[in-house]
Amino acid sequence: MLSNRVQGVKPSPTLAVIARASELKAAGRDIIGLGAGEPDFDTPPHIKEAAKKALDDGFTRYTPVDGIPGLKQAIVNKFARDNSIEYERGQVLVSCGGKHSLFNLAQALLNPGDEVIIPAPYWVSYPDIVKLAEATPVIVDTSAQSEFKVTPEDIERAITPKTRLIIINSPSNPTGVCYRRDELVALGEVLRRNPHVFIATDDIYEHILWAKEPFCNILMACPDLYERTIILHGVSKSYAMTGWRIGYAAGPKKIIQAMKTIQSQSTSNPTSFAQVGAQAALEGDQYFIREMTQIFKGRHNFVVHDLNSLKRVCCLPAQGAFYVFPDMRMAISELNGIEDDIAFAEYLIEKIGVALVPGSAFGAPGFMRLSIATSEGDLHAGLERIADALGT
Repeated sequence: MLSNRVQGVKPSPTLAVIARASELKAAGRDIIGLGAGEPDFDTPPHIKEAAKKALDDGFTRYTPVDGIPGLKQAIVNKFARDNSIEYERGQVLVSCGGKHSLFNLAQALLNPGDEVIIPAPYWVSYPDIVKLAEATPVIVDTSAQSEFKVTPEDIERAITPKTRLIIINSPSNPTGVCYRRDELVALGEVLRRNPHVFIATDDIYEHILWAKEPFCNILMACPDLYERTIILHGVSKSYAMTGWRIGYAAGPKKIIQAMKTIQSQSTSNPTSFAQVGAQAALEGDQYFIREMTQIFKGRHNFVVHDLNSLKRVCCLPAQGAFYVFPDMRMAISELNGIEDDIAFAEYLIEKIGVALVPGSAFGAPGFMRLSIATSEGDLHAGLERIADALGT
């Protein structure tokens, strides 16, 4: 009855965890939700006021498919200001969220049989978006020993004549690790020798970063890859605007225009007044991001410490985003009746009331993603319940 295409795609595991947690809460259960992939902060007032004014002014009709000129210019200015990367407005596409930007890219760039290199652990939607374009995800495993970062040797082995795209996400969802400039330069050397490979750099967590080194993406490290690199970004994470659904992409004009064509036959323009809010976010004072990031850093530090104090649990420190990604393989192996991280996640939410996302959803069985985008009280209580479940 259904298409082969959709039968090969799984619903988002992270959204499934959130939905189950909400369902149990509605039934009166005491659930601590540590699965959310969104900040637990409200959108800053000046952003909401800009959108309200747009509504009051009657800005409720269609806009250009690729976004309003003011927002596109704000995006151009953001790249020049924050990344020293020069674009024109014709090289920018505003979409309905970062996921939509990647979907547009996949539909515009990939053909059946093309291969896309995806380092694991990966954001859950990468492989399925590739499959929807009838291309093949090529998963490249990493490990805690390499800080969950892909190496030049890994990429060299994975590239074939069929390789069309590689996706780099830094800071990473789910691990929170961030590539250093020298690491990106080394990756760039391999990609330079393979001119048939395009690069998608997912920078959505750019500003939620507390690493010693400043943020750097592969285009900042290797400017000569400009004509092969597409930056995927958005306002959802940095400005607590996940429900506004505004993402954007920037890159070579020919690719961006092709993505625009795809979007013109699917969603058309993103919501008009949400675009005005996004423009206010990019043009306004950035104090909110700094304050939020410091709070996330503080939560991260005690959560990693507490997880590493549990027997048979090992958690690598992150440098950004708002997740930690503990290795729980040994701990799970000693639990009676629980075979893997998926069963452990089910046990946690159903029996002890803590919602986590199993690492299998990110291509890392035996790990668990724990979101720190919640109150310190909930984090402490959730960690206590996890410790009880592990018998430590």
